[in-house]
Amino acid sequence: MKLRLLTAALVAAGVVTAEAAPKKVLVVTATAGFRHSSIPLAENVITTLGETTGAFTVVDVVRGGKDGKDTAEVAAKMTLEKLNQVDAVIFANTTGDLAIPDKDGFMKWVESGHALIGMHSCSDTFHGYRPFIEMLGGEFLTHGPQVQVDAYNQDPTHPSTKHLGSIYTVFDEIYEFKSFERAKVHGLLTLDKHPHSLAPGDFPVAWSKDIGKGKVFYTSLGHREDVWTSALYQQHILGGIKWALGLEKGSGKPTDTANALSDAEKKDGFKLLFDGKTLNGWKYRNDSGKRTWSAQNGMLVNTLGKNEHGTDLLTEEKFRDFVVRYEFQVPPGSNSGFYLRGRHEIQVFDDFKAGKPEMGGNGAIYNVRPATFFASRKPGQWQQAEVKIVGQKISVILNGVKVQDEVECPRGTGGQLDDNVDQPGPILLQGDHGAVGFRNIRIKPLK
Repeated sequence: MKLRLLTAALVAAGVVTAEAAPKKVLVVTATAGFRHSSIPLAENVITTLGETTGAFTVVDVVRGGKDGKDTAEVAAKMTLEKLNQVDAVIFANTTGDLAIPDKDGFMKWVESGHALIGMHSCSDTFHGYRPFIEMLGGEFLTHGPQVQVDAYNQDPTHPSTKHLGSIYTVFDEIYEFKSFERAKVHGLLTLDKHPHSLAPGDFPVAWSKDIGKGKVFYTSLGHREDVWTSALYQQHILGGIKWALGLEKGSGKPTDTANALSDAEKKDGFKLLFDGKTLNGWKYRNDSGKRTWSAQNGMLVNTLGKNEHGTDLLTEEKFRDFVVRYEFQVPPGSNSGFYLRGRHEIQVFDDFKAGKPEMGGNGAIYNVRPATFFASRKPGQWQQAEVKIVGQKISVILNGVKVQDEVECPRGTGGQLDDNVDQPGPILLQGDHGAVGFRNIRIKPLK
C-alpha cells in the first residue's frame, strides 16, 4: 500500500510517468482545387510514420470523396466536436476553400493548444479566408518547373531539420509565396535566391510558428511521389509533426535575421552599415527613382524585372579612409558595383564563364585596372570582399585572393556622385544595372 502511494506521489510530481498514449491526428487531403497525384502516397506515409514510431495515430482521413470535392464529408468530419477528439490536423496537399463548418472555431481550436501541420499545397488552401493564411504564415503565389535546389537549414537544432545538415538538396516543385512575413515565423528551410533565375531574395521553404498555445508547422515540399518516399523528407515531416504535438522540443519563435559583427571585428573597430532588417542609414540617390532595394532575411537586395532599371543606394554617413568588408551575390549575367566614397567603383559582376580577369570583370577597379587574378565564384554563390582605401590608393581582396594592391586611383571611375575624389563620401551600391544581394556590410574608419 505504501509503495503504491509513493508511486502515485512520484507520478504526480513528474518523477515517474506512465507511457503516454499516442497523440491523435486527423489527416485532411480534401481538395476544392487541383488534386495532387501524390495524395494517396502522402496518406500512406503519414499513417505509417505514426504506426512505426508510436508517436501518433491517424484516427481518420478526410478525403472529400473520390475527387476530393465532397463538401459533405469535410463538413461532417471537421466539426468542433470531432476536432476536440484529436490533438492535431494535418493538411496534406489540400487546395481551395474547404467546407469546414466553423472556420473561426477551427482557428480558436488551434490557438487553444492544438496543432496545424501543413505539407506543400496546404498554402494553396483558404485563399478566401484570411485568418487561415495569417495563421499558416504564407500563401501560395506561383511556381515554375520542378527544379533541384539547395535549401539552407536555418535551425539545425529543430526536430524537423536537425538531420538535414547545413544544406538540404532536393528536387521538387518549389513554391513562391505572398502574404509572407519573415518576422512572424521561425525559419527552418529557405532559399536565398530565386529557384530558377538565381536572383537574390528571400524564398522560404519551411517554417514553424507559435500561435497562442498552439503550434503550426509547414513545409512547402511534397509535390512529387519520390519526395514522399525519401527518408530525409519523411524525417523532416516526422520531426515537424512531433514538434507540433509537443513530443520534441524546438522553437516556433520568429527568427532574428539581424546581421552581426564578430567579437574580433567589434574589438578591431568595425561597425555595421546594414542591420539585416531595415534600410536604416541608407537613402536613394534619386528620390524620384524606382525603389528596388529591400531588406530580406538578412540581405540587402536589389530586385529588378526584365529590362528594368533601379536606383543607386548610398549610406547617409560619409567616410574617407577605411576598410570595408561585404558579401555579395549576383545571378547569371548580372552587373553591379560597390562604390568607395561614392566615386570609385569596385566591380560586382558575373564573369565566371569568362574564366579570366577583364577590365569590367569582378573585382576590377572600373575603368582603372582589372583584377590581377581571377577569383570569381559561380553566379548564385556568396562571395566575400575586403576593400581598403587610404588617400587615393585602393586594395581589394576577393574571395581570399588579393586582386588589387594599393592601386593609385586619382579620379572617379564613372557614375560617381562628383569629382571630389579626396573628400569623404558615402558607400554607394549600384542599383540601376542588375539584380544583386549584399549582406554583412561592415566598415572600419581609419584615422
